[in-house]
Amino acid sequence: MSHEFEIGPVHVGAGRLFLIAGPCVIESESHVRKMADAIQRITSDLGVPYIFKASYDKANRTSLSSFRGPGLVEGVAILRRLAESTGLPVLTDVHEPAHCAIAAEGVDVLQIPAFLCRQTDLLVAAAKTGRAVNVKKGQFVAPWDMRHAVEKITQSGNSRVFLTERGATFGYNNLVVDMRSLPVMRALAPVVFDGTHSVQTPSAANGVSGGQPEFIPLLARAAVAAGVDGVFLEVHDNPAEAKSDGANALNLKNLRPLLETLLAIHAAAK
Repeated sequence: MSHEFEIGPVHVGAGRLFLIAGPCVIESESHVRKMADAIQRITSDLGVPYIFKASYDKANRTSLSSFRGPGLVEGVAILRRLAESTGLPVLTDVHEPAHCAIAAEGVDVLQIPAFLCRQTDLLVAAAKTGRAVNVKKGQFVAPWDMRHAVEKITQSGNSRVFLTERGATFGYNNLVVDMRSLPVMRALAPVVFDGTHSVQTPSAANGVSGGQPEFIPLLARAAVAAGVDGVFLEVHDNPAEAKSDGANALNLKNLRPLLETLLAIHAAAK
């Protein structure tokens, strides 16, 4: 069964590795434009189909005082202007069913956060917008059980769904990636590997999540060799100063060499 579909110029599930990348959260309009332009230059040079990612609200931060973003209305407006000015497809998280239709006015892909992948009303609302839907596999969900999330979307009239692996809970404050999940989920829908959240150490850094970004290239290489349709990377030009998830972000300066390696592995694996 073919799961191929298009998100603007990006052909998902068609055999060409694509990238989803950007800062975790919208820190400012100028910053997301700076990041989008920098990443777009790299992906254009390398011929990598690219979807920009940033969140208007990080609703599941560890601490009440953590930065969450500009909010739904302002954030979606920023993402809409970014899409119009760059021509890039854009992805953002949604956390509540009522947000889906509003977010869909400004972006091409609605992403269901891992913690919410079983929330039926959210999945159905996202599906009914007609936008592509990316469901992140919950840290607590077996890969074969993601068929239920896929069915909630497809049975709501939307066949443009893909899944993202971002690690599974391993004890406390730790995640581990089982590469067997990739072919299991790929039988259900196209699959993306999240190389940055997979190295997160959740809530392990005194009120925020920590991370082990030195392992991003290792896990991304393994996932591409195992077979995925796309790679998801949170990328920041100064991770130490990032307002969300900087501890597990990929430094912008490391993006080009990593993509070059991943493309070589993808070509060899094919």
